[in-house]
Amino acid sequence: MTRQPLIARRAEELLGASVSATAPVAGGDICTATRLRLSDGRMVLMKTHPHAPKGFFEAEARGLAWLAEAAAKGGVVVPEVLAANHECLILRWVEPGKPSVDAAEEFGRRLAATHAVGADSFGLDQDGFIGRLPMLNRPRKSNAASWAEFYATRRVLPYLKLARDRAAITADQAAVIEGVVGRLPDLVPDEPPARLHGDLWTGNVIWAHDGTVAVVDPAAHAGHRETDLAMMSLFGLAHLPRVLTAYADTAPLVDGWQDRVGLHQLFPLLVHACMFKSGYGARAAEAVAGF
Repeated sequence: MTRQPLIARRAEELLGASVSATAPVAGGDICTATRLRLSDGRMVLMKTHPHAPKGFFEAEARGLAWLAEAAAKGGVVVPEVLAANHECLILRWVEPGKPSVDAAEEFGRRLAATHAVGADSFGLDQDGFIGRLPMLNRPRKSNAASWAEFYATRRVLPYLKLARDRAAITADQAAVIEGVVGRLPDLVPDEPPARLHGDLWTGNVIWAHDGTVAVVDPAAHAGHRETDLAMMSLFGLAHLPRVLTAYADTAPLVDGWQDRVGLHQLFPLLVHACMFKSGYGARAAEAVAGF
């Protein structure tokens, strides 16, 4: 590890501890990640973004703290937030390891515990981000009645409009999605708000060296618990069948949940269409074409 003076100085100002070495961390496609060794022996991770939207890192820190409340009750492990401001986020370092069956099963049980902590209503009291895009968390009505209403008005329809504005989806594809949105209450069983990670793809799951699993980079909010499960399958996750079996053994799922995966993948696919195009608009329409 060498020492990047600008990164080191920024961390020292926030942590009140000197930095002895820094090293780049691969993997992020939005932020720059750097591992820092502090003079007191601690290892931390620092995320920076040269043009971060206002409130970007603060929102991530709030999401991690919200999930940490569930971690204290047996939920999924999240790294401790050490500092955050408009320029960066600093977390306690999680040493990566290798995926294992035991860790996968424990992850499934802990994810069920995180979801079970729940929330008072769908969404969250402050808006956040999903990738680089703003994420609407505050319901249009203060007493958001159902998940279906929240999912339609705060997730699917705003990003469908953005995808159309960015020519990332065709009119015919959009019509398929619009035709499903009005039927959501009949398609997805009503459940109380679950405490969600919100962006639980494989890149945000750390198989730690100590045999635990930690999650990072949340788009945290209260929603339907099937959403996190669907997200894990969107881009693949090591030992996913073991995770899902352990989850269902801990918190049984309503029959037919596997058939509803496409409905819950609709939102992240629209987000990807807005950010990357690359056929994601077509994939979003395909995901719900059978409903």
